[in-house]
Amino acid sequence: MTTPTLDNNALTTAAPRSLRTECAELSVAQFNERFGECAGPIRLAGWSSTGARGGAFTATLEFPGWSRSVVAAGSPIAAMTSALYEAGYPVEILRFHQRRTAAGTATFVQCEFDGRRGWGVALAVDGAQSSVRAMIASVNRLVAQR
Repeated sequence: MTTPTLDNNALTTAAPRSLRTECAELSVAQFNERFGECAGPIRLAGWSSTGARGGAFTATLEFPGWSRSVVAAGSPIAAMTSALYEAGYPVEILRFHQRRTAAGTATFVQCEFDGRRGWGVALAVDGAQSSVRAMIASVNRLVAQR
């Protein structure tokens, strides 16, 4: 999976208003370190999608000691939320912001897990993959704060 990148201006423009002030002074590297994909107990090991909006997708998630493939039609967010819940990560999506950019689709997701809130951000060639990766970034960050 190749990850597209954004420059500082595109990143700040794509961010939701509630996050723009916080990230305005950050470099792309600092932004990615604070909100982007990071190491943690959940990893996206594989991804495929068929059809346009509302099509089916398959995500293979790796957890410590096991993996799971999620196949769903329609909403990747709903499927991911269910998969994470079943794996012991009850996550609530508080805010969701997605924006098409020249580099791909940027997704900003604020999640709550175990009483903590945090943003996860991902950029991918399609919105569904970007959504899934942003959720994983947020949850991995929140798990690390335990």
